[in-house]
Amino acid sequence: MDQALNPYSPGAGIRPAALVGRSTELTLIDTMISRTARGLHNRGIILHGLRGVGKTVLLNEIARKAEAADWLTVRIEATSDKKNNKHVRTRLARELTQSARKISVRKRWKHILDILPVINAFSTTLGFTGVSFNADIKTQTGRGDSGVLELDLEELVLDVSAAAHKDGKALAFFIDEMQDLDAEMLSALITAQHQAGQRGLPFFIFGAGLPTLPAVLAQSHSYAERLFEYRSIGALDDDAARAALREPAEFSGAQFTPRALEILITAAENYPYFLQEYGKAIWEIAVASPFTPDDAKLAIGQGTEALDQGFFPSRWERATPAERAFLAAMADIGHGDVSISDIATHLGAKVTSIGTNRLHLIQKGLVYSPQHGYLRFTVPGMNEYIQRNQDDATS
Repeated sequence: MDQALNPYSPGAGIRPAALVGRSTELTLIDTMISRTARGLHNRGIILHGLRGVGKTVLLNEIARKAEAADWLTVRIEATSDKKNNKHVRTRLARELTQSARKISVRKRWKHILDILPVINAFSTTLGFTGVSFNADIKTQTGRGDSGVLELDLEELVLDVSAAAHKDGKALAFFIDEMQDLDAEMLSALITAQHQAGQRGLPFFIFGAGLPTLPAVLAQSHSYAERLFEYRSIGALDDDAARAALREPAEFSGAQFTPRALEILITAAENYPYFLQEYGKAIWEIAVASPFTPDDAKLAIGQGTEALDQGFFPSRWERATPAERAFLAAMADIGHGDVSISDIATHLGAKVTSIGTNRLHLIQKGLVYSPQHGYLRFTVPGMNEYIQRNQDDATS
């Protein structure tokens, strides 16, 4: 096949050629945009699920729709490295300022000039001064400039969303890896969402993160569970998985035999990232269309090798030797939820002695606790990867 026409694009946050199986979530933002234009109340959306299921792609698509509706949008990505807390704040201020400037230049809001001073004050307080507004726009004093993040963010959100409300628009924050936000920032965001919601103002947080995210939000503020629309994002259903492979191929002039398609979606377990990897591989391997079962079997081997060289090692290498032994024990025990007591027994240790490794692996986003006393990998297929590479499991 002509490699220049290969329509599959595995990668973190890269939009696939066919974005399928997520119509429910995309309909939600369309409905929110319509309701907001009519001055009706909405809630933000939290997307949570394993890695590789397309949360970031979906979050970006929702943001694209919001931007097309002339909402003032801010995109940030959290990090578990607490040394980067200042970077997250600077990014928030920069995105806010640049988005406001874009709306101002294009004259998308009638009341945009009313909020530029508080945006300028807030951004300056966070240390960002890289984009200037019209020379007539002065930094406002007394709003958004106290230096206390929770107070400043609340004042900013209330002022901006009040102006947005007058124009049928909204202020929206899109936060990827939201579970990794530091406690101060997370608390400030939830408080701002709560205050805006109580006043019926259009400020919305759209967050994406691991399955632990709902619990992280509730731990910060118990009322967080009522502030958002929570959507669990998982593997695609069979029809959507088939479409994720078939539609890009057909667009590029190729087809699958039905059996080849079934072999690939079974191997990928309907996970979007794996479908892209196997799709890319079969396009590289096949010499002609339609793609055959033999092509599919070879593609699984090549695709799995690619996953073993990039997708899985990027997670595995975050763990220390002791943490890798912990992960290897989980993989040996089996799929799904793994009992912490079983892990301790497998390692020949006491439950209390493995607590530190458990905590660090959760903090690194490699495992999560689906229920008390149990752990599960955040990455689908991680146990098989570890078993395929058992020689490295304790090195």
